[in-house]
Amino acid sequence: MGNALLQSIHVHPVKAFRGLAPREAVVEPWGLAGDRRWALIDTRGKVVTQRQQPRLAQAAAELVPGGGVRLSAPGRGPLTVRVPRPVGTVPLEIFGDKVEGVPAEDAAAHAWCSDYLGINVRLVHMDDPSTRRPVDPEYARPGETVSFADGFPLLLTTSASLDALNSLIAQGSQPADGPLPMNRFRPNMVAAGTDAWAEDDWSRIAVGEVTFRVAKMCGRCVVTTTDQDTAERGKEPLATLGRHRRIGSSLVFGQNLVPLSPGTIRVGDPVTVLE
Repeated sequence: MGNALLQSIHVHPVKAFRGLAPREAVVEPWGLAGDRRWALIDTRGKVVTQRQQPRLAQAAAELVPGGGVRLSAPGRGPLTVRVPRPVGTVPLEIFGDKVEGVPAEDAAAHAWCSDYLGINVRLVHMDDPSTRRPVDPEYARPGETVSFADGFPLLLTTSASLDALNSLIAQGSQPADGPLPMNRFRPNMVAAGTDAWAEDDWSRIAVGEVTFRVAKMCGRCVVTTTDQDTAERGKEPLATLGRHRRIGSSLVFGQNLVPLSPGTIRVGDPVTVLE
């Protein structure tokens, strides 16, 4: 594979909000420290994402000491929300999984998010990712858990595959819809220096000192068609993925990972294929 390196790291403190790009991150069994430990739920207890609310792309969340978040969004003053005390949980549903979460204690947090979206939502925190939500049993090993991420602890993409995808978009019927930036795919790690689509064949990798099991290819949804700066939607990349990257009923880009060891990853770390 040559000299593949970790090009960037991305942490999304609140699910569906804009991400952060730290130079390093601690890898926990259920994902990067601070990644998707918070989420919004609607009045039925269902997790709200950019699928239903593309404007979430323009909302940002920064991590603050202790695991809290500082929320910001266009037209709204910032609000800092601390981690709630574990005084009681509420049931919620994320992609069919029944999970428990702890609502933010400050009513202002729920009001801030509800006012921004124009719908009634609550901000909830996953207090104990080691027990709350198992990884999809079809692809999991015993004891593997995940945060409020879509299904797996981490998502890795490669810059070479994005370049290849953008070349295909440029050759297609809607070339003006490209090229697309990597933030459309909301990865946790981006590797550079690989061949295009090399990640299709990986089963175990190391990033610096941390090893990962490659669980499955990532099936993509309408969020990838959402401009993460403007919240406007187009047809790409799903139109092109449908022609060139369809596996069964899934349109795939990137690989879902499960950590096999703890540690810290850093931008510039070597990415090594072990199997």
